[in-house]
Amino acid sequence: MKKCSHHHAHVGGVPELENRLKRSSRKLTGQRQGILELLRNESRPMTNKEIHEGLPKGGCDLATIYRSMHLLQEMGMVKRLDFGDGSARFELMPEEGDIGHHHHLICLDCSDIVELEGCLVQELEKRIASAKGFVSVTHNLEFFGICPSCQKVGRGKKKATAKTVAATND
Repeated sequence: MKKCSHHHAHVGGVPELENRLKRSSRKLTGQRQGILELLRNESRPMTNKEIHEGLPKGGCDLATIYRSMHLLQEMGMVKRLDFGDGSARFELMPEEGDIGHHHHLICLDCSDIVELEGCLVQELEKRIASAKGFVSVTHNLEFFGICPSCQKVGRGKKKATAKTVAATND
């Protein structure tokens, strides 16, 4: 999987992440430090398996990664993303919460992920909430297509057609 162009530099370094864990009465274990450092330096959301593969060999087993990601998600330090392919992905969250809310564009063929800065539907979300009397409205929105690299080699046409047909039948 290719990297997208956005970096998580706004999340802070290991000292800030360690302080966030300590404020929640949690320790920064070697495994958690490795996971957080990997996510901080990665420019795309990662699956548990990708995190496992990105860490030094023997440094952390997959079960520990699953437990750590669950804990970090509960603490609001990572955000879980689901792109409909059966694999949860995770990215670091800034301490302020969902600042930097954004959406993703995912290639149906190679799974390349491109982060789209900002929120394209905030105004629509506000109108819907107001019209229906809801508060604290949120949303998930992801875009799917075939990236330029896959178009060049002629891949992805079947997947795109099948996905388009399925989407129009809903």
